[in-house]
Amino acid sequence: MRTDTIRAAAVQIAPDLSGRAGTIQRVLNAIEEAAGRGAQLVVFPETFVPYYPYFSFILPPVQQGAPHLKLTEEAVVVPSPETEAVAAAARRHGCVVVLGVNERDHGSLYNAQLVFDADGTLALKRRKITPTYHERMVWGQGDGAGLKVVETAVGRLGALACWEHYNPLARYALMTQHEEIHASHFPGSLVGPIFGEQIEVTMRHHALEAGCFVVNATGWLSEAQIASIHPDPALQKGIRDGCMTCIVSPEGRHLAEPLTEGEGMVVADLDMRLIAKRKRMMDSVGHYARPELLSLNHDARPTATRHERAAPLPEALEAEPQDV
Repeated sequence: MRTDTIRAAAVQIAPDLSGRAGTIQRVLNAIEEAAGRGAQLVVFPETFVPYYPYFSFILPPVQQGAPHLKLTEEAVVVPSPETEAVAAAARRHGCVVVLGVNERDHGSLYNAQLVFDADGTLALKRRKITPTYHERMVWGQGDGAGLKVVETAVGRLGALACWEHYNPLARYALMTQHEEIHASHFPGSLVGPIFGEQIEVTMRHHALEAGCFVVNATGWLSEAQIASIHPDPALQKGIRDGCMTCIVSPEGRHLAEPLTEGEGMVVADLDMRLIAKRKRMMDSVGHYARPELLSLNHDARPTATRHERAAPLPEALEAEPQDV
């Protein structure tokens, strides 16, 4: 049973809409600030680098070509100088970093979560298994290989993005691997106030059901940024509010005041003894499970578009040798 305490920081922050260079610098600055406040774990918003594709929520497909191409140009390749810079910051400050990026893999974009361990190694790269609604015009799908809990300097850490939390089997896949800290993130500045309310319910429920800590980060757009995405006030309503940056205990309680507007950082200490306290009463993948009745079939193999097989031998070579 763990008895240590981990300090975590969830960052609510605005991207640099001009591209990944400016946003990466904001990431590095935030890591330094969080580390200065003693954080051993730092979590950033969904696809924060270079920015979440807000355009896809308010523009019809026929008008998305130019912003989609710009996003493709500014997306992150893994590995790259950008990921190396984040790895170096994690290593320099000795903290685990969970960063959402738009990942470019040849001709496709993916909603990816990168987990950098405190020594700078990339402990996990996973992709959102099902982009949500408008996002399907932007990103490809992830696979079951990314539904993985990894050992890090702060403990067993799992991660999901946004509405993946409404896929209970995806959450259960992580729960069966005994995640101790769940890193999650949403775009923020999207849909309206109801989105923030829904996020809070979802995060607190997962903490209770999994018996783990949840560290959740949402993004933020300034009024000037909102206006730069679209000038129509009616459409601007769709890319405002909806923020809920928070840290929740295994008992479902907020460990610090959530952040619902503006830029900032939620910092809290995670008393790891609370995991055993919760699971003593309710361990949904242990003594409270009924695997003979209900269990999960998880295909954890990476998907591939090409499966290479050896060419068959010519018939002449397959024939039995003749006596001479």
